[in-house]
Order: sequence, then C-alpha cells, then structure tokens
Amino acid sequence: MIDVYSILSQTECLRTSDGEVAPVFTKHNKSYLLILILSQLGDFDSLEYAWWLKRESQMLKEREIEVRAVGIGDRDSGLKFCDYTGFPAENLFVDPEAEIHQRLELYSGLTWKFPFLSIEQNAWLNLMLMCAGIGSPGTLGEVFRGYTGDRQAPQLIEDETVIRDTPLPPLKGSMFKLAGGRCFQRPFELATLRLRNMTEVLSNWNTYVPNAAYLTQRGGTFLFNSEGKLLYQHRDRAILGFAENMSRPLSFLTALSQHEV
Repeated sequence: MIDVYSILSQTECLRTSDGEVAPVFTKHNKSYLLILILSQLGDFDSLEYAWWLKRESQMLKEREIEVRAVGIGDRDSGLKFCDYTGFPAENLFVDPEAEIHQRLELYSGLTWKFPFLSIEQNAWLNLMLMCAGIGSPGTLGEVFRGYTGDRQAPQLIEDETVIRDTPLPPLKGSMFKLAGGRCFQRPFELATLRLRNMTEVLSNWNTYVPNAAYLTQRGGTFLFNSEGKLLYQHRDRAILGFAENMSRPLSFLTALSQHEV
C-alpha cells in the first residue's frame, strides 16, 4: 500500500510565488491540510477545481482547512493559473514532469502509442479518445450534465454576474432562469463556465501547457488532519472526474468529524 503521507512529506517542488524549491507538506496552523495533486494547469479539471475552492473559500476558512496544490507545468503556468483562478500563488507548486503523480501512482490516463507520432502527438490523440469516454469512465455523462443541468448541484452563476471572455456575447446570469429557474444548476450553466475556461486556455496554450506529454495524466485529492493522518483521498480516474461527487466537489469536507472516527 502506498504511504501517501511519507511521499508527500518528502516532496519538494518549485513554489509559484517566489520560484523557490520548497516542501509541499510543511507545518501549518490550521486544523486540516488539503493537498491537491492537479493535472495540467490548463486542464478542465484543474481550472474547475480551483473555481470551486474560490466559491467555498469561506467554508474552508471556517473549518480551518489549509489548501495546497501541485500542478503539472512550470512557474509561468502557475502564475497564469493563479491570476485567472485566484488560487494563492504561495500555495501552488509546479511539477513539470509529473514526478509526484508517478510516485503516488495516480492514473496516467490512456498511454497508447501510435506509430509515426511524436510523444506530444500521441498524448493529444490519447486525450481526444479520453474525451470520447475511452479509458475515461463517466466523462461523457459529466459533459452532458454541463448542458442538461443538475438539480443536485447548487446554482453556479448569480443573477447579476455577467459572463465574459467566451466566443459568445456577454451573458448575464439571470438569463439562466429562462432555462429552468433558480437555486440549482440550470441547463447550460456549467457548460458556459467550462467554455470560458476553454477560451482562457486556448488563448494562452503555450503558457498553460509548456509540455504536452502529460495531457492525459490525472490527479488526486488528499486530506490530512493536524497530526498528518490521512482522512480522505480521491484518485481521479477520468477527465472531469476530479471529485467523487461532481455535483458538489467539496462535499467530502462537510462532515469532517466523521473522518476523524
């Protein structure tokens, strides 16, 4: 069995804020430490996970949860990611060759090798196959959920919010009421946020993805208490599968007392 604590406590990566190589797992003054091993920083999963963390920032503060993340990329990738998502640069580390992912034995995604293609071209083709659901269970259903809506998920866009920076004209959040109402994830709501993320990444592709060889690599979530005990883990098995409950990705934090049992 993999000793997650030992691996993470011995891991050093480049810290985005100052470019220094520093330990990922260090002492903190919070009750819990949530370590996210992200995929590529330009990946749908990484950007969407960061969006949820920002949305639930008050809950994380109230429950005294320190969040740190390691993503695939370089410092420029990290700075761009933090600028776009609002994730604190001092808590984001980068791993250009996904070494921590390999040590933790996280799912590498499809790695089929096709003749006459470069490493990057193979990664692209494997990524496209995973987007079609091959070697990526649940991805197609999750894509469709973004369009059809989800009554188990909260409303994602407030009525007065204006969604910009997509190929579409600016869209006010109140428009989604026409697709189904309020107080739950309406049809096209999540798909619109994902479209904005996609537009951001494609507009800055070389910054977000300096090395396309690791496009299919998936990540993981690890929650520790103040003594370093692993309370919860989730290992991604698919694109758009960064959480056990994608309707409410941080729901595993809502009953922390149960994790302690």
